[in-house]
Amino acid sequence: MSTVRRTRHAVYDLKYHFVWIPKYRKLILKGRVAEGLKEIFEGIAERYEMEIDTLEVMPDHVHLFLLAPPKYSPSRVVQILKSISAREVFRRYPWLREQLWGGELWGDGYFVRSVGDEVTAEVIRRYIKLQHVDQLRLDL
Repeated sequence: MSTVRRTRHAVYDLKYHFVWIPKYRKLILKGRVAEGLKEIFEGIAERYEMEIDTLEVMPDHVHLFLLAPPKYSPSRVVQILKSISAREVFRRYPWLREQLWGGELWGDGYFVRSVGDEVTAEVIRRYIKLQHVDQLRLDL
């Protein structure tokens, strides 16, 4: 995964680790469904200018580590991924609806963490504090 991306108005390096579960934490993300979900997520990422670094579909949850453009908030990223993937999964595997009482694929919540390569929270804190020190030197 390349580090820095560019748009006409932004230079960015926004990576997120998402985790979410199927409704009722059902063990339904296996075999053909898991493989199909991976294809679906890849297609969504390409369509929305996201780049998947790592993807793992477990029987009762999904881990997705991706880079997303700044025009999408983390909540919008997960909304895009969950809504489109649910619609496509039910289209491909209609028998799954029978295993989910409410006809919804994903649980309501999710986990998200922003991630940096070498830029940790401490590095950013130090950098910001040094900006203040550097400005003081310039003012003298």
